[in-house]
Amino acid sequence: MSQVILDEQAISRATTRIAHEIIERNKGIEDCVLVGIKTRGIYLAERLAERIEKIEGKTIAVGEIDITLYRDDLSHKTDSEDPVIQGTNIPINIENRKVILVDDVLYTGRTVRAALDALIDLGRPAQIQLAVLVDRGHRELPIRPDYVGKNVPTSKSEIIVAALKEVDKIDQVQLSKK
Repeated sequence: MSQVILDEQAISRATTRIAHEIIERNKGIEDCVLVGIKTRGIYLAERLAERIEKIEGKTIAVGEIDITLYRDDLSHKTDSEDPVIQGTNIPINIENRKVILVDDVLYTGRTVRAALDALIDLGRPAQIQLAVLVDRGHRELPIRPDYVGKNVPTSKSEIIVAALKEVDKIDQVQLSKK
């Protein structure tokens, strides 16, 4: 049994609110860049960029980062498949810029840790901020988001599945039992 906790309208409202918060906290978007974590983080970053452009009348750079080689669970693989590298594409130098890392669901913090490692390999940003659509708790690392669409306290026996039109043909976030 699953329950929709964010529908299309709620995701849109959360994205708009996060865009406003990013602008407010950074006093505009000077020297800012949005970097989405593959896969759904990229589409959320693009949506945030659209909202920010509507609000500020200025474009913000958007990039994408692939964390495959930085994951700490690759050494624990049980299958024989090699990881698929999708590539990183950040259109501007991140050196001395404010990087807003974007992802769909924050859980243990390990994905974000991997993204931080990948970013640092590309340069030294002035600051790294984190925006997530859903924060479900259960952190294993000391990582905290700066911008959250919705906090959803969960048990470890529950899962959160974020679906976005660009990948899944529907915008919704569901909570269900494992």
